Amino acid sequence: MAGHSKWANIKHRKGRQDAKRGKLFAKLIRAIEVAARSGGGDPAANPTLAQAIQKARDASVPKDNIDRAIARGTGEVEGVTYDEIWYEGYAPGGVAVYVQVLTDNRNRAASDVRSTFTRGGGSLGEPGSVSYLFETKGSILAKGDEDTVMEAALEGGAEDVDGSDGLWEITTDPSDLQSVRAALEAAGIEIESADITQMPVTTVELDASKAQQVLRLVDALEDLDDVQSVYANFDIPDEILAQVG
Repeated sequence: MAGHSKWANIKHRKGRQDAKRGKLFAKLIRAIEVAARSGGGDPAANPTLAQAIQKARDASVPKDNIDRAIARGTGEVEGVTYDEIWYEGYAPGGVAVYVQVLTDNRNRAASDVRSTFTRGGGSLGEPGSVSYLFETKGSILAKGDEDTVMEAALEGGAEDVDGSDGLWEITTDPSDLQSVRAALEAAGIEIESADITQMPVTTVELDASKAQQVLRLVDALEDLDDVQSVYANFDIPDEILAQVG
């Protein structure tokens, strides 16, 4: 878990950078549209939509933007239809990379993802080549006293709690994410982020050179407008992470 906790921290930091660049809102809105289109516009009956809305609220997306995204998704107002596509590949050092795309142009997305892998020293793989190396989990980053966080998380049904860089990563079954979050909030614990993620079942430890290459590739993939999320199974030792993270 230690490797993923550091990775979650990196993604949280990068999420803040995305928000400053104006990219995060667009991706969160797109996720709401797709969830509403596939499962309906009622978050009480559509857990995926409920999670997408909560994630948007956490990032301070205005309510009007959220409501309009739901309306576009349900067809109440005209909107673009997005397809969800997963790309699988390898970064330098043999790191597995799993990329979620929501796009209205499959050809553009495929071309952009492929060329980004190539420029970053990686390669795009076939479907199924790395997906088996990840499992779907709920992941919550929280701040608070260790004992308080641990007690609230486990009472709420969490599977694991791991600390890194002053943050606690709480791992849950995907269906328990909201109930664990509620237990943490009831205990007065500050939630930094909460999301459904693809967690690696094995990790690849990187040296400083490979770590820089992998992080550059992940950055480049996440900068693509069609890319929603990027997951990878690297582990960067703390002393190297301090230099390149």
